Amino acid sequence: MYNVSVSPHIRDKSSTRKIMIDVCIALVPTLAFGVWHFGVNALIVIISSVLSCVVSEAVFELIVKKPITVFDFSAVVTGLILALNMPPDIAWWVPAVGGVFAIVIVKMLFGGIGQNIMNPALAARCFLLISFASRMTDFSVDGVSSATPLAVLKTGGSIDLLDAFLGFKSGCIGEVSVLAILIGAAYLLIKKVISIRIPAVYILSTALFIFIFSLATDGMPTWQFMVGELLSGGLMAGAFFMATDYTTSPITKWGQVMYAAVIGFLTAVFRILGSSAEGVSYAIIISNLLVPVIEKVTVPRPFGVKKKEKKGA
Repeated sequence: MYNVSVSPHIRDKSSTRKIMIDVCIALVPTLAFGVWHFGVNALIVIISSVLSCVVSEAVFELIVKKPITVFDFSAVVTGLILALNMPPDIAWWVPAVGGVFAIVIVKMLFGGIGQNIMNPALAARCFLLISFASRMTDFSVDGVSSATPLAVLKTGGSIDLLDAFLGFKSGCIGEVSVLAILIGAAYLLIKKVISIRIPAVYILSTALFIFIFSLATDGMPTWQFMVGELLSGGLMAGAFFMATDYTTSPITKWGQVMYAAVIGFLTAVFRILGSSAEGVSYAIIISNLLVPVIEKVTVPRPFGVKKKEKKGA
């Protein structure tokens, strides 16, 4: 994924700023589509989320008398990713609360950038889902409600796959258009900010486990159902913009493969076996917490160092 060494993964301020700006650029297509598709309130949500994150970081650092780091754009990225995961018609203060939680609780109290053990934006989303469940699961726009594609699939219905790919559906602001997400992902891949390893393994493993669980519970799933699951919800945005987070993903190749496969497994568990239609955020957060274990079992042994023999062997 990223060319980094050990945690904390980001040391040089100039490289941090450059990479974070690249991520901001990559998020523009999907967020812009969300504003165009859902309207002005989506823009208000994005602004509220970003301002909350930036102000929270600056105020916290002023209080504890640390250097101001908001100009590295990491708080902006957190705000944009949090906004990406918000329903389009939600009240502006909800993402503002989420931004404070993401920055102060998840990021700064753990030591700042490179030290947090969970993706701040996703941790904040999970916090908001628990605290404001009805608001966070209301995907109505201008008072008109419609079921999300995942909700339709969960109840055995079918969806228009082309609309699901282009983004003409209900859902969170930054997750509806797979096309826009892939444009941003292509930018990150071309700039070598991320590699394809984690997204590819995550998407493929999700498909595999969804097939297995669906086969075990409801019989042979149709190809339309399988494709619909991959094109719906936060899976694609999660694969390219969230699972690839610097600090909360492994640094070894096999560690990244295992990490992505675990996210895929958990996503399928939540979606097919769970009561909710979605599960990407929880899957990534749980996998973030497993990263130290994954790295411990996948880190290459230094050359010339033999495996410690068990006593009595």
